[in-house]
Amino acid sequence: MSELDVQIPTTFDPFADANAEDSGAGSKEYVHIRIQQRNGRKSLTTVQGLKKEFSYNKILKDLKKEFCCNGTVVQDPELGQVIQLQGDQRKNVSTFLVQAGIVKKEHIKIHGF
Repeated sequence: MSELDVQIPTTFDPFADANAEDSGAGSKEYVHIRIQQRNGRKSLTTVQGLKKEFSYNKILKDLKKEFCCNGTVVQDPELGQVIQLQGDQRKNVSTFLVQAGIVKKEHIKIHGF
């Protein structure tokens, strides 16, 4: 009995790598395109995570003209500036951002339904 190897478990933090990666802000920034259900058949498309150097109002103006919908830029305390568009414009917005050269396709995440 005296020759048994006893291993004392050490503390393991499974989120240590994730926290370390988050500290390097800007390494992998994604543009998130989401849909929010309003009332009935109405919906709202939100775009967040665009770089700060872009003019959100000019992008919004082009999006509104391209997709024939209304929209606005909202200032959120946590997320920064968020573009909101009326209707389900997720695929349209993602193709527009790629074709305009604003974001690469690998950096776009589409959420919803």
